[in-house]
Amino acid sequence: MNLVGGIVIFLISWWICLLVVLPIGVRGQFEDGEVTDGSEEGAPVSHMMPKKILWATIGAVLCTVLAGLVVVPLIRVYGGHI
Repeated sequence: MNLVGGIVIFLISWWICLLVVLPIGVRGQFEDGEVTDGSEEGAPVSHMMPKKILWATIGAVLCTVLAGLVVVPLIRVYGGHI
């Protein structure tokens, strides 16, 4: 896998991982009983984005390493041109 391929795999993996971790730990305002005027009751109390970005990055690094060490060599062995 070359540098551009690695970056592409990392970016795609990062977005997929971010979409997976976004709903984790989200509590709506109605669950706390304190709804801010002018906002939706289901709006999150705390979005925790820095934490979720960190987890998405860790997941993307693991997916990229897995792709580089397992998937790409298997494609090369079984007849793909990368």
